[in-house]
Amino acid sequence: MIRNREALATTPARETALACVEAGIEAAMPDRAVERALSLSGGTLAVRGETYDLDAYDRVLVVGGGKASARLARALVGLLGDRVDDGVVLVPESDAGEAGPVTLAPGGHPTPTDEGVEATRRALELARGSDERTLVLAAVTGGGSALFAAPADGVSLSAVTAVTRDLLDAGAAIDEINAVRTAVSAVKGGRLAAAATPATVVGLLLSDVVGDDPAVVASGPTVPAGSTPGAALAVLDEYDVTADEIRAFLADADPGPTSDDPTFDRVRTVVLADASTALDAAREAAADRGYDARVVSTGVTGEARDRGRSAAALARTARDCGDAPTVLLSGGETTVTVRGDGRGGPNCEYALAAGIALAGGDLGDGDDGDDGSGEDPGDGAHGDGEAVGEGAALAAVDTDGLDGSTDAAGAVVDGTTVEDPDEAREALARNDALGFLEGRGALRTGPTGTNVNDLRAWVVEGGRGR
Repeated sequence: MIRNREALATTPARETALACVEAGIEAAMPDRAVERALSLSGGTLAVRGETYDLDAYDRVLVVGGGKASARLARALVGLLGDRVDDGVVLVPESDAGEAGPVTLAPGGHPTPTDEGVEATRRALELARGSDERTLVLAAVTGGGSALFAAPADGVSLSAVTAVTRDLLDAGAAIDEINAVRTAVSAVKGGRLAAAATPATVVGLLLSDVVGDDPAVVASGPTVPAGSTPGAALAVLDEYDVTADEIRAFLADADPGPTSDDPTFDRVRTVVLADASTALDAAREAAADRGYDARVVSTGVTGEARDRGRSAAALARTARDCGDAPTVLLSGGETTVTVRGDGRGGPNCEYALAAGIALAGGDLGDGDDGDDGSGEDPGDGAHGDGEAVGEGAALAAVDTDGLDGSTDAAGAVVDGTTVEDPDEAREALARNDALGFLEGRGALRTGPTGTNVNDLRAWVVEGGRGR
């Protein structure tokens, strides 16, 4: 899975870190998730304990979108065969094609495209043609907020694209960005389910968000919106984003179907895989190698470089307390505030900041406070100039294989990665973590076919004890 694995696995600690992230990504693949959660017996489809008599439906449709939705759609068609009648699923351009009768239409990410909007409208029209004897399987995964997108009437695609870019550049969290995208969408915030009424709708999700709130995954096409137009305006205010056209629309926008709407009487939404799925598999891989493996947090958030430094201090604490050899695992969704014009997503910035700390350096800026993410060991643990040592290594990846807008999945670092802390700090200041890590630990998988958030494996060898 890791294309440059041989070049990266130069120490036992690095090899273990890589094995952990590979095991996590593999466990979160959509086909594996479908195998665990769905089964077909005769004409009965079972989805996590709920059964659906397929003979009671004249048509079965598959609609939706996201970075992992191509493999999810193929897994559904593989399970149901010719019982699937039609469908449109929005996918990354590299995954476009067909899955039996289901069209895998190309969309855009991180911002929607005209082609993707047109295909999303086709999916909506297909849903609107449903009746009481239609079963709609909604294949929804992370990345669907951009891929499975159609602006509401009165909003231009260019305005949605611009506001998304501005919020990303400002360091807004994914739930904040999605609050805005939901409020200006024709498909998000339960609007897909509303279009399919009175059909039976089953939302099948792969979650890439902290907390696995279905309203946040791809902005919730099958569930009521978790935010309001007013909340979307507050996000724009928080990040000082102008977006005049979006603001004008939000001032009088329809909030969409609410939780007591009859739309949801025949709708069920199930999370098939999430960060915990990947972390549990990574922990197993570490345990198989004889490590004391523990999940530190499933929901690390905050500025990537700050969290990377905090976690390096936690690794140091594990070593000093005699807890090593150990593997510390975490998931979540960190963010990057863009200050420069370099290359590097959240996992590369996390890894480079960790590499500086592993070498005994300090970032010289940023927030040392504990944000409740579970990776911060407390006051006084940062930047004390003491290296953790060569026996520690970190692999940090985005499970979809693309860290931010880069072509790397993330990076592997250890105490030897950063020889010149000043050079590394300058790269961070330019947001050029990937530029620095090229040839030093940049990790490449290509698009993996899944998307369940970020995954990090810290391996700490040896221990001094007390």
